[in-house]
Amino acid sequence: MALCAFASAASAQTMQKSPNGTQYSMFTHNTGDRIKVNDVISMNITLKTDKDSVLSNQPMQVQVQPSQNVTDMMDVFPLLAVGDSVLIKVPADSVYKDHEDKRPPIFPHGSNFNFYVKVVKAETLDQAMAERNAEVEKMKAAEKTAIDKYIADNKLVVKTTPSGLKYVITKTGLKPKPLAGDTVHVNYTGKFLTGQVFDTSIQSVAQSAGLNEPGRTFEPLKFPVGHQEVIAGWDEGLQLMNEGSSAILIVPSSIAYGDQGYGSIPPATPLVFNVELVSVKRIKHAPAAAPKTLPKKHPLTKKKTA
Repeated sequence: MALCAFASAASAQTMQKSPNGTQYSMFTHNTGDRIKVNDVISMNITLKTDKDSVLSNQPMQVQVQPSQNVTDMMDVFPLLAVGDSVLIKVPADSVYKDHEDKRPPIFPHGSNFNFYVKVVKAETLDQAMAERNAEVEKMKAAEKTAIDKYIADNKLVVKTTPSGLKYVITKTGLKPKPLAGDTVHVNYTGKFLTGQVFDTSIQSVAQSAGLNEPGRTFEPLKFPVGHQEVIAGWDEGLQLMNEGSSAILIVPSSIAYGDQGYGSIPPATPLVFNVELVSVKRIKHAPAAAPKTLPKKHPLTKKKTA
């Protein structure tokens, strides 16, 4: 109902133009401080077509920058205060300029992207960074507690590296460990601490977990270890394993997907991997340099005296 009222109000108001030429229509005029360049604003944004079809409805956070063109909406934000609502029209012709091949039929020539924006919060950059850092620290504390609980619940005896990687060798191989640059072939199953499987190279595991990936070929993953082609926790963990061995790697987010997350993996999420180092294709490595030693003096040698 609120969205309908918002749209009705838009049709009843005359569009205005910002200094940069952006069309907008204000629904509210709150008396608070106007948003400033470099402020970080939190908004709820609904995107609609000219025919009133809703394409998205989601929260968003941006730092206000000087406007570069009519498509960035940045020259409208300084006209607003917290609690204000506005309709901003962005010409589809400007968005798809030099990209006509990517224009969808729902945005014909002369149409607009209609952004219905409500400002929920505005902070200085320093305030936003402090809030973000506090949230990150809170997530890190919760992550450590969750990892410790997982280890205790599963009665694991783990080794921990300086990076925070925790691992258990569950099957020992007899061949040497891979070195950076060697190509490894790895079977794996990736899980959240809840036990939910989010990825695997093993078809039977994928089927049991209900992962639907039509057309995927299930086979060991192949890559050069130590070349940052995988998460840091893998690069480190696989070099701790002998060829032919299996292990459980408990990877904190700091050496997985960090505070940003990835795909279905949320931010600050520790991950568990069951990995099998199936085989290693080794490259020629330079021999390790022998440690330098100083010549030893005979213990009976006496100092010369004048």
